[in-house]
Amino acid sequence: MLIVGASLAGLRAAETLRNDGFDGTITAIGNENRGLYDRPPLSKKFLAGEWDADRIALRKKEEITALNVDWRFGTTAIALDTANRNVTTTAGSFSYDACILATGGTVRRLPNQPAHTGIHTLRTIDDSEALRDDFATGKKLVVIGAGFIGLEAAATARARGCHVTVLEGLTAPLIRGLGEAMGRTVARVHHDNGVIIRCNVRVEEILGGPHVTGVRITNEHNTSEVVEADIVLVGIGVAPATDWVADSGLTINDGIVCDQHLRCAPNVFAAGDVARWPNALFSDIEPTMRVEHWTTAAEQGTHAAANAIALLNNQPLTPYAAVPFFWSDQFSSRIQFLGRGTSTTDVRIVAGNPDDGKFAAAYFANDRLTAVLGVSMPKAVMPARKLLQGHTSRAQALAHFAETNP
Repeated sequence: MLIVGASLAGLRAAETLRNDGFDGTITAIGNENRGLYDRPPLSKKFLAGEWDADRIALRKKEEITALNVDWRFGTTAIALDTANRNVTTTAGSFSYDACILATGGTVRRLPNQPAHTGIHTLRTIDDSEALRDDFATGKKLVVIGAGFIGLEAAATARARGCHVTVLEGLTAPLIRGLGEAMGRTVARVHHDNGVIIRCNVRVEEILGGPHVTGVRITNEHNTSEVVEADIVLVGIGVAPATDWVADSGLTINDGIVCDQHLRCAPNVFAAGDVARWPNALFSDIEPTMRVEHWTTAAEQGTHAAANAIALLNNQPLTPYAAVPFFWSDQFSSRIQFLGRGTSTTDVRIVAGNPDDGKFAAAYFANDRLTAVLGVSMPKAVMPARKLLQGHTSRAQALAHFAETNP
Protein backbone atom coordinates (compact mmCIF):
# COMPACT_ATOMS: atom_id res chain seq x y z
CA MET A 1 0.00 0.00 0.00
CA LEU A 2 1.34 3.43 -0.91
CA ILE A 3 0.26 6.71 0.73
CA VAL A 4 1.39 9.93 -0.94
CA GLY A 5 1.17 12.65 1.68
CA ALA A 6 2.39 12.49 5.28
CA SER A 7 0.06 14.76 7.20
CA LEU A 8 -3.30 14.22 8.90
CA ALA A 9 -5.14 12.41 6.07
CA GLY A 10 -2.10 10.22 5.36
CA LEU A 11 -1.68 9.32 9.03
CA ARG A 12 -5.37 8.45 9.44
CA ALA A 13 -5.14 6.29 6.33
CA ALA A 14 -2.15 4.39 7.76
CA GLU A 15 -3.86 3.91 11.12
CA THR A 16 -7.03 2.63 9.48
CA LEU A 17 -5.11 0.16 7.36
CA ARG A 18 -3.50 -1.35 10.44
CA ASN A 19 -6.61 -1.18 12.62
CA ASP A 20 -8.65 -2.92 9.91
CA GLY A 21 -6.19 -5.77 9.64
CA PHE A 22 -4.00 -4.85 6.67
CA ASP A 23 -0.68 -6.56 7.40
CA GLY A 24 1.16 -5.79 4.17
CA THR A 25 3.82 -3.20 3.52
CA ILE A 26 2.78 0.45 3.89
CA THR A 27 4.99 3.19 2.47
CA ALA A 28 4.12 6.83 3.16
CA ILE A 29 5.78 9.66 1.21
CA GLY A 30 5.94 13.19 2.59
CA ASN A 31 7.80 16.19 1.20
CA GLU A 32 8.47 17.80 4.59
CA ASN A 33 11.25 16.79 6.98
CA ARG A 34 9.55 17.69 10.26
CA GLY A 35 7.47 14.55 10.73
CA LEU A 36 3.77 14.32 11.51
CA TYR A 37 2.31 17.44 13.11
CA ASP A 38 -1.02 19.22 13.46
CA ARG A 39 -1.55 22.31 11.31
CA PRO A 40 -4.36 24.29 13.05
CA PRO A 41 -2.08 25.47 15.91
CA LEU A 42 0.36 26.97 13.39
CA SER A 43 -1.75 30.14 13.25
CA LYS A 44 -2.70 30.08 16.92
CA LYS A 45 -0.99 28.47 19.96
CA PHE A 46 2.22 27.47 18.17
CA LEU A 47 2.48 30.84 16.41
CA ALA A 48 1.94 32.55 19.76
CA GLY A 49 4.85 30.62 21.27
CA GLU A 50 2.57 28.97 23.83
CA TRP A 51 3.07 25.46 22.39
CA ASP A 52 6.28 23.83 21.17
CA ALA A 53 6.80 21.33 18.36
CA ASP A 54 6.28 18.32 20.64
CA ARG A 55 2.87 19.68 21.66
CA ILE A 56 1.59 19.72 18.06
CA ALA A 57 2.87 16.26 17.10
CA LEU A 58 -0.04 14.22 15.76
CA ARG A 59 1.04 11.10 17.64
CA LYS A 60 3.64 10.00 20.17
CA LYS A 61 6.80 8.43 18.73
CA GLU A 62 5.93 4.98 20.05
CA GLU A 63 2.50 5.15 18.43
CA ILE A 64 4.05 5.99 15.06
CA THR A 65 6.58 3.17 15.43
CA ALA A 66 3.82 0.69 16.27
CA LEU A 67 2.16 1.30 12.89
CA ASN A 68 5.12 -0.31 11.11
CA VAL A 69 5.01 2.19 8.27
CA ASP A 70 7.97 3.06 6.07
CA TRP A 71 7.82 6.86 6.37
CA ARG A 72 9.76 8.62 3.62
CA PHE A 73 9.95 12.20 4.87
CA GLY A 74 11.70 14.80 2.74
CA THR A 75 10.60 12.93 -0.39
CA THR A 76 8.61 14.64 -3.14
CA ALA A 77 6.29 12.79 -5.52
CA ILE A 78 6.97 13.67 -9.16
CA ALA A 79 4.67 11.51 -11.28
CA LEU A 80 1.88 8.93 -11.02
CA ASP A 81 1.60 6.07 -13.52
CA THR A 82 -1.81 4.47 -13.01
CA ALA A 83 -1.33 1.91 -15.79
CA ASN A 84 1.81 0.43 -14.23
CA ARG A 85 0.80 1.29 -10.66
CA ASN A 86 3.83 3.22 -9.52
CA VAL A 87 4.79 6.66 -8.25
CA THR A 88 8.04 8.34 -9.18
CA THR A 89 9.63 10.45 -6.44
CA THR A 90 12.87 12.27 -5.69
CA ALA A 91 13.95 9.11 -3.86
CA GLY A 92 13.10 6.65 -6.63
CA SER A 93 10.03 4.78 -7.83
CA PHE A 94 7.47 3.04 -5.61
CA SER A 95 4.97 0.45 -6.86
CA TYR A 96 1.58 -0.16 -5.27
CA ASP A 97 -1.40 -2.49 -5.18
CA ALA A 98 -3.52 0.42 -3.99
CA CYS A 99 -2.59 4.05 -3.53
CA ILE A 100 -4.02 6.93 -1.46
CA LEU A 101 -3.26 10.49 -2.58
CA ALA A 102 -3.26 12.90 0.36
CA THR A 103 -0.91 15.62 -0.84
CA GLY A 104 -2.89 18.52 0.64
CA GLY A 105 -2.38 22.04 -0.66
CA THR A 106 0.29 24.59 -1.43
CA VAL A 107 0.10 28.26 -0.47
CA ARG A 108 -0.92 30.72 -3.14
CA ARG A 109 1.43 33.64 -3.76
CA LEU A 110 0.85 37.05 -5.22
CA PRO A 111 1.85 37.65 -8.84
CA ASN A 112 5.46 38.86 -8.87
CA GLN A 113 5.70 38.46 -5.11
CA PRO A 114 9.17 39.74 -4.10
CA ALA A 115 11.66 37.89 -1.92
CA HIS A 116 12.18 40.68 0.63
CA THR A 117 12.87 39.57 4.18
CA GLY A 118 9.84 40.01 6.40
CA ILE A 119 7.41 38.57 3.82
CA HIS A 120 5.80 35.33 4.96
CA THR A 121 3.31 32.65 4.03
CA LEU A 122 1.80 30.23 6.56
CA ARG A 123 1.36 26.57 5.78
CA THR A 124 4.17 24.61 7.46
CA ILE A 125 5.79 24.47 10.87
CA ASP A 126 8.85 26.19 9.39
CA ASP A 127 6.61 29.01 8.10
CA SER A 128 5.05 29.46 11.54
CA GLU A 129 8.42 29.56 13.29
CA ALA A 130 9.76 32.17 10.87
CA LEU A 131 6.69 34.39 11.26
CA ARG A 132 6.73 34.02 15.05
CA ASP A 133 10.39 35.06 15.18
CA ASP A 134 9.46 38.35 13.47
CA PHE A 135 6.74 39.27 15.96
CA ALA A 136 7.58 41.98 18.46
CA THR A 137 5.65 44.63 20.37
CA GLY A 138 5.05 47.68 18.23
CA LYS A 139 5.89 46.08 14.88
CA LYS A 140 3.50 46.72 12.00
CA LEU A 141 2.05 43.54 10.46
CA VAL A 142 0.06 43.66 7.25
CA VAL A 143 -1.98 40.54 6.48
CA ILE A 144 -3.04 40.19 2.85
CA GLY A 145 -6.24 38.14 2.80
CA ALA A 146 -9.06 38.06 5.36
CA GLY A 147 -9.73 34.33 5.38
CA PHE A 148 -9.59 32.16 8.48
CA ILE A 149 -5.83 31.59 8.52
CA GLY A 150 -5.10 35.28 7.94
CA LEU A 151 -7.47 36.40 10.68
CA GLU A 152 -6.26 33.78 13.15
CA ALA A 153 -2.68 34.94 12.57
CA ALA A 154 -3.82 38.55 12.88
CA ALA A 155 -5.40 37.81 16.27
CA THR A 156 -2.25 36.03 17.45
CA ALA A 157 -0.01 38.87 16.31
CA ARG A 158 -2.22 41.47 17.97
CA ALA A 159 -2.03 39.53 21.24
CA ARG A 160 1.77 39.62 20.86
CA GLY A 161 1.68 43.40 20.69
CA CYS A 162 1.87 43.99 16.95
CA HIS A 163 -0.10 46.67 15.15
CA VAL A 164 -2.15 44.72 12.60
CA THR A 165 -3.85 45.74 9.36
CA VAL A 166 -5.70 43.19 7.24
CA LEU A 167 -6.26 43.85 3.53
CA GLU A 168 -9.07 42.10 1.66
CA GLY A 169 -10.09 42.45 -1.98
CA LEU A 170 -13.68 41.31 -1.46
CA THR A 171 -16.49 43.22 0.21
CA ALA A 172 -16.23 41.48 3.59
CA PRO A 173 -13.89 39.28 5.63
CA LEU A 174 -14.46 35.52 5.64
CA ILE A 175 -16.83 35.90 2.72
CA ARG A 176 -15.97 32.58 1.05
CA GLY A 177 -16.64 30.60 4.19
CA LEU A 178 -19.47 32.49 5.87
CA GLY A 179 -20.99 34.83 3.29
CA GLU A 180 -20.93 38.63 3.34
CA ALA A 181 -23.31 39.41 6.21
CA MET A 182 -21.93 36.86 8.66
CA GLY A 183 -18.36 37.60 7.61
CA ARG A 184 -18.81 41.21 8.65
CA THR A 185 -20.53 40.18 11.86
CA VAL A 186 -17.87 37.71 12.93
CA ALA A 187 -15.09 40.19 12.15
CA ARG A 188 -16.38 42.58 14.80
CA VAL A 189 -14.19 40.81 17.35
CA HIS A 190 -11.14 42.02 15.44
CA HIS A 191 -12.31 45.62 15.42
CA ASP A 192 -12.98 45.35 19.16
CA ASN A 193 -9.39 44.21 19.70
CA GLY A 194 -7.69 46.87 17.62
CA VAL A 195 -7.15 45.03 14.33
CA ILE A 196 -7.80 47.20 11.29
CA ILE A 197 -9.62 45.32 8.49
CA ARG A 198 -9.90 47.05 5.12
CA CYS A 199 -12.05 45.50 2.41
CA ASN A 200 -12.55 46.41 -1.26
CA VAL A 201 -8.83 47.11 -1.69
CA ARG A 202 -6.45 45.82 -4.34
CA VAL A 203 -2.82 45.00 -3.59
CA GLU A 204 -0.59 46.50 -6.27
CA GLU A 205 2.90 45.92 -4.91
CA ILE A 206 4.87 44.88 -1.85
CA LEU A 207 7.56 47.50 -1.25
CA GLY A 208 11.04 47.30 0.20
CA GLY A 209 14.42 45.77 -0.35
CA PRO A 210 16.13 43.97 1.15
CA HIS A 211 13.48 44.17 3.94
CA VAL A 212 9.78 44.82 3.41
CA THR A 213 8.64 48.39 4.15
CA GLY A 214 5.01 48.49 3.06
CA VAL A 215 2.23 47.48 0.70
CA ARG A 216 0.98 49.71 -2.10
CA ILE A 217 -2.76 49.36 -2.60
CA THR A 218 -5.60 50.85 -4.57
CA ASN A 219 -7.95 51.64 -1.75
CA GLU A 220 -11.73 51.59 -1.41
CA HIS A 221 -11.83 55.11 -2.86
CA ASN A 222 -9.92 53.95 -5.95
CA THR A 223 -6.83 55.97 -5.10
CA SER A 224 -3.26 54.77 -4.52
CA GLU A 225 -1.98 54.45 -0.97
CA VAL A 226 0.92 52.83 0.92
CA VAL A 227 0.26 50.85 4.10
CA GLU A 228 3.47 50.74 6.14
CA ALA A 229 4.71 47.30 7.20
CA ASP A 230 7.57 45.70 9.11
CA ILE A 231 6.09 42.25 8.43
CA VAL A 232 3.77 41.02 5.67
CA LEU A 233 1.81 37.78 5.74
CA VAL A 234 0.41 36.70 2.38
CA GLY A 235 -2.67 34.68 3.31
CA ILE A 236 -4.64 34.36 0.09
CA GLY A 237 -5.46 30.69 0.39
CA VAL A 238 -4.07 27.40 -0.82
CA ALA A 239 -4.19 25.52 -4.10
CA PRO A 240 -4.60 21.72 -4.18
CA ALA A 241 -1.25 20.04 -4.76
CA THR A 242 -2.02 18.48 -8.14
CA ASP A 243 0.80 19.67 -10.44
CA TRP A 244 2.68 16.42 -10.01
CA VAL A 245 -0.26 14.37 -11.39
CA ALA A 246 -1.01 16.70 -14.32
CA ASP A 247 0.05 14.06 -16.88
CA SER A 248 -1.32 11.04 -15.02
CA GLY A 249 -4.71 10.84 -16.71
CA LEU A 250 -6.54 11.85 -13.53
CA THR A 251 -9.31 14.43 -13.90
CA ILE A 252 -8.17 17.70 -12.34
CA ASN A 253 -10.63 20.49 -11.54
CA ASP A 254 -9.51 22.54 -8.55
CA GLY A 255 -8.52 19.25 -6.98
CA ILE A 256 -8.40 15.60 -7.97
CA VAL A 257 -11.89 14.63 -9.09
CA CYS A 258 -13.13 11.44 -7.40
CA ASP A 259 -16.31 9.39 -7.41
CA GLN A 260 -18.53 9.03 -4.36
CA HIS A 261 -16.12 6.43 -2.95
CA LEU A 262 -13.15 8.85 -3.13
CA ARG A 263 -11.72 6.76 -5.99
CA CYS A 264 -10.04 8.77 -8.74
CA ALA A 265 -8.48 5.96 -10.85
CA PRO A 266 -8.29 2.17 -10.74
CA ASN A 267 -6.80 1.27 -7.32
CA VAL A 268 -6.21 4.96 -6.51
CA PHE A 269 -8.09 7.06 -3.93
CA ALA A 270 -7.73 10.66 -2.79
CA ALA A 271 -8.35 12.26 0.61
CA GLY A 272 -8.14 15.63 2.31
CA ASP A 273 -7.54 19.07 0.81
CA VAL A 274 -6.68 17.64 -2.61
CA ALA A 275 -9.89 15.62 -3.14
CA ARG A 276 -13.00 16.84 -5.00
CA TRP A 277 -15.96 14.48 -4.77
CA PRO A 278 -19.78 14.39 -5.01
CA ASN A 279 -21.16 14.69 -1.48
CA ALA A 280 -24.65 13.20 -1.61
CA LEU A 281 -25.80 15.25 1.38
CA PHE A 282 -25.30 18.51 -0.55
CA SER A 283 -25.64 17.52 -4.21
CA ASP A 284 -28.65 19.83 -4.66
CA ILE A 285 -26.54 22.94 -3.95
CA GLU A 286 -23.03 21.80 -4.90
CA PRO A 287 -22.53 18.94 -7.41
CA THR A 288 -18.96 18.34 -6.24
CA MET A 289 -17.00 19.87 -3.39
CA ARG A 290 -13.47 20.19 -2.07
CA VAL A 291 -13.09 20.89 1.64
CA GLU A 292 -9.96 22.29 3.29
CA HIS A 293 -10.74 21.45 6.89
CA TRP A 294 -9.19 19.26 9.58
CA THR A 295 -12.23 17.08 10.19
CA THR A 296 -12.72 16.27 6.51
CA ALA A 297 -9.05 15.34 6.07
CA ALA A 298 -9.22 13.01 9.07
CA GLU A 299 -12.48 11.38 7.97
CA GLN A 300 -11.48 11.01 4.32
CA GLY A 301 -8.11 9.49 5.19
CA THR A 302 -9.95 6.87 7.21
CA HIS A 303 -12.60 6.32 4.55
CA ALA A 304 -10.19 6.08 1.61
CA ALA A 305 -8.12 3.46 3.46
CA ALA A 306 -11.20 1.39 4.31
CA ASN A 307 -12.28 1.46 0.67
CA ALA A 308 -8.77 0.53 -0.49
CA ILE A 309 -8.90 -2.56 1.71
CA ALA A 310 -12.39 -3.40 0.42
CA LEU A 311 -11.15 -3.04 -3.16
CA LEU A 312 -8.21 -5.39 -2.61
CA ASN A 313 -10.57 -7.90 -0.98
CA ASN A 314 -13.14 -7.64 -3.80
CA GLN A 315 -15.73 -6.20 -1.43
CA PRO A 316 -18.21 -3.36 -2.11
CA LEU A 317 -16.99 0.19 -1.62
CA THR A 318 -18.79 2.65 0.66
CA PRO A 319 -19.72 6.19 -0.46
CA TYR A 320 -18.37 9.09 1.57
CA ALA A 321 -21.17 11.51 2.47
CA ALA A 322 -20.62 13.82 5.43
CA VAL A 323 -21.48 17.19 6.90
CA PRO A 324 -18.36 19.38 6.65
CA PHE A 325 -17.30 20.97 9.92
CA PHE A 326 -14.67 23.52 10.88
CA TRP A 327 -13.83 25.76 13.77
CA SER A 328 -11.64 28.80 14.29
CA ASP A 329 -10.41 30.52 17.47
CA GLN A 330 -10.02 34.29 17.16
CA PHE A 331 -9.36 36.32 20.31
CA SER A 332 -12.03 35.22 22.81
CA SER A 333 -14.40 33.86 20.16
CA ARG A 334 -14.76 30.28 18.96
CA ILE A 335 -16.31 30.13 15.51
CA GLN A 336 -17.93 26.82 14.50
CA PHE A 337 -19.52 26.03 11.16
CA LEU A 338 -21.43 22.94 10.04
CA GLY A 339 -22.51 22.32 6.45
CA ARG A 340 -22.12 24.43 3.31
CA GLY A 341 -23.19 27.92 2.38
CA THR A 342 -23.45 29.47 -1.09
CA SER A 343 -23.55 32.99 -2.49
CA THR A 344 -27.35 32.79 -2.67
CA THR A 345 -27.90 31.28 0.77
CA ASP A 346 -30.46 32.99 2.99
CA VAL A 347 -29.09 33.51 6.53
CA ARG A 348 -31.11 33.99 9.70
CA ILE A 349 -30.02 34.50 13.32
CA VAL A 350 -31.63 31.71 15.35
CA ALA A 351 -30.03 32.08 18.78
CA GLY A 352 -28.23 34.73 20.79
CA ASN A 353 -27.34 38.21 19.58
CA PRO A 354 -24.40 39.29 17.39
CA ASP A 355 -24.14 42.49 19.44
CA ASP A 356 -23.26 40.35 22.47
CA GLY A 357 -20.65 38.34 20.55
CA LYS A 358 -22.52 35.06 21.08
CA PHE A 359 -25.00 33.86 18.48
CA ALA A 360 -25.97 31.14 16.03
CA ALA A 361 -27.15 31.56 12.45
CA ALA A 362 -28.92 29.13 10.11
CA TYR A 363 -28.26 29.03 6.37
CA PHE A 364 -31.04 28.02 3.95
CA ALA A 365 -31.11 27.09 0.26
CA ASN A 366 -33.67 25.17 -1.77
CA ASP A 367 -36.06 25.57 1.18
CA ARG A 368 -33.87 23.48 3.44
CA LEU A 369 -31.20 23.93 6.09
CA THR A 370 -27.71 23.73 4.57
CA ALA A 371 -25.44 25.13 7.30
CA VAL A 372 -25.25 26.43 10.85
CA LEU A 373 -22.77 29.00 12.15
CA GLY A 374 -22.08 29.53 15.82
CA VAL A 375 -19.93 32.12 17.55
CA SER A 376 -19.14 31.04 21.12
CA MET A 377 -22.39 29.03 21.14
CA PRO A 378 -21.52 25.33 20.70
CA LYS A 379 -24.74 24.02 22.23
CA ALA A 380 -26.72 25.61 19.39
CA VAL A 381 -24.40 24.35 16.66
CA MET A 382 -23.31 20.78 17.24
CA PRO A 383 -26.78 19.19 17.62
CA ALA A 384 -27.63 20.58 14.17
CA ARG A 385 -25.49 17.91 12.50
CA LYS A 386 -28.47 15.53 12.52
CA LEU A 387 -30.68 18.20 10.95
CA LEU A 388 -28.17 18.67 8.14
CA GLN A 389 -27.84 14.95 7.57
CA GLY A 390 -31.61 14.67 7.18
CA HIS A 391 -32.23 17.47 4.63
CA THR A 392 -34.39 19.26 7.19
CA SER A 393 -36.83 21.77 5.72
CA ARG A 394 -36.61 25.46 6.52
CA ALA A 395 -39.80 25.37 8.58
CA GLN A 396 -38.73 22.32 10.57
CA ALA A 397 -35.29 23.79 11.24
CA LEU A 398 -36.69 27.11 12.45
CA ALA A 399 -39.09 25.25 14.71
CA HIS A 400 -36.17 23.26 16.13
CA PHE A 401 -34.12 26.35 16.89
CA ALA A 402 -37.11 28.17 18.40
CA GLU A 403 -37.74 25.22 20.71
CA THR A 404 -34.13 24.61 21.74
CA ASN A 405 -33.08 28.28 21.95
CA PRO A 406 -36.10 30.18 23.27
